[in-house]
Amino acid sequence: MQNLSMLDRLLAAAQRALQTVAGQSIASRPYPPLAAASKLEATAAEAPTVALSEPERRHAAALIRVDHVGEVCAQALYEAQALGAREPRVRAALERASREEVDHLAWTRKRLEDLGDRTSLLNPFWYAGAFTIGFLASRLGDRVSLGFVVETERQVEQHLLGHLERLPAHDHASRAIVAQMREDEQLHGLAARELGGTDLPAPARLAMRMAARVMTATAYYI
Repeated sequence: MQNLSMLDRLLAAAQRALQTVAGQSIASRPYPPLAAASKLEATAAEAPTVALSEPERRHAAALIRVDHVGEVCAQALYEAQALGAREPRVRAALERASREEVDHLAWTRKRLEDLGDRTSLLNPFWYAGAFTIGFLASRLGDRVSLGFVVETERQVEQHLLGHLERLPAHDHASRAIVAQMREDEQLHGLAARELGGTDLPAPARLAMRMAARVMTATAYYI
């Protein structure tokens, strides 16, 4: 990607946007519920299957749908920030994180299918909005853009921890996915910090939290 022209980058970004919204992303790592060992929930794949009640199924699916929307937004943010990055090393790091987040996108989509539910009907809207925000962040410089990644991943980590607390205790499949996602988000935030990400001002952090609340509240149902 480093030697591509801006037109090539725009075309590649458009293709990935279509793949993301159309649900065509393919994971490069094993599906956590089927993995032999998960670092945070090592027994998830080995635990006996316990059927979810209908209210539990709907609740778990709604939480995973929210997580899937988060990954749609993550793809858009990373794509836009990479597109606007100044330094090649920053662009490469953002593109690498975006590829790793594809796993999350595929995992949450598959889990929704397993639960007999759907992704958000507003995914094109979520993608477009996040892409706009990511590109605007990139225009403020690489350090601010990386700081945006740091704060985003911090908030996502807290959000996923909340979902681990809210998911049915015996929904081992969903919990294994969310646990692995949380671990990955921690690493992405640390990587952005090490690349020089700066702390965002308090008003920006607050605005990000408020926007995330609107998204999660909406995606839970739609």
